Amino acid sequence: MIVRRLAAAAAMLFLLASPAALAQSTPRAAPTGPDAQSAPLAAPATPVEVTDAGNTGPQVDGISIVSLFMRADPIVKSVFALLLLASLWSWAIIINKWIALGRLRRRADKFEKTFWSGLSLDELYQQFSQNADHPMAAVFVSALREWRRAFEGGPPREALLPGIKDRIDKAMSVTVMRETDGIERQLGFLATVGATAPFVGLFGTVWGIMNSFSAIAARHDTTLAVVAPGIAEALFATAMGLLAAIPAVIFYNRYVNEIGRYENRLAGFSDEFSAILSRQLDEKAK
Repeated sequence: MIVRRLAAAAAMLFLLASPAALAQSTPRAAPTGPDAQSAPLAAPATPVEVTDAGNTGPQVDGISIVSLFMRADPIVKSVFALLLLASLWSWAIIINKWIALGRLRRRADKFEKTFWSGLSLDELYQQFSQNADHPMAAVFVSALREWRRAFEGGPPREALLPGIKDRIDKAMSVTVMRETDGIERQLGFLATVGATAPFVGLFGTVWGIMNSFSAIAARHDTTLAVVAPGIAEALFATAMGLLAAIPAVIFYNRYVNEIGRYENRLAGFSDEFSAILSRQLDEKAK
């Protein structure tokens, strides 16, 4: 039994050690011949058209103010025209008020210099009664006219002095109100433009966006060439509203402050002149 097992094991070892078995168990080596040469590709017989993937849509012309206006909806055109007229009229008022307020300041300075130069009230009245071309001179003339009326029948009695002083003060107050109303004229238009122009532009913006969505729904296309014109009209309407409103608000606030300072100057002059006339009335009544 043992001898048979040893004989079977020896036969197995002989088969494993044979050259054929060794040849089957070892891996084959890579080919050692020359490298394979691939033939160069021939050029295509017909030219190949190359398209730019970034320009798949139609070409859009440059957007300008004139083209935006010409392509705009009639309602958007009306908004553009309204805001343009409001802006032009606002600038006309701004320039006019700039010149008028500068002239008023120069004439007030000249009048105060003449008033405190030492001339008598009668001489000043003769000089400015026919040429009261600015508010301070008008206040002076109205007060002195009322003062001269009190002396038409001779020196007033002391009992009448309070009524004369009150009439002089009222005459100057009414003149100050009338003159300041004239200075503030047309400032309300600047306030209206500054308050409403952005909303008018917003209306044009909403309408332009509605046109853009309508174009998308009609063409079933959401490319930039379809959406851009309506969006540009909308944004331009907003820009026009701001263009009209911003200068109107800035100069309205500036002119209101300047007119307020000028009113304080008129009020100070009227109080001072009222004190001078009251003192002279007291002296003449003695």
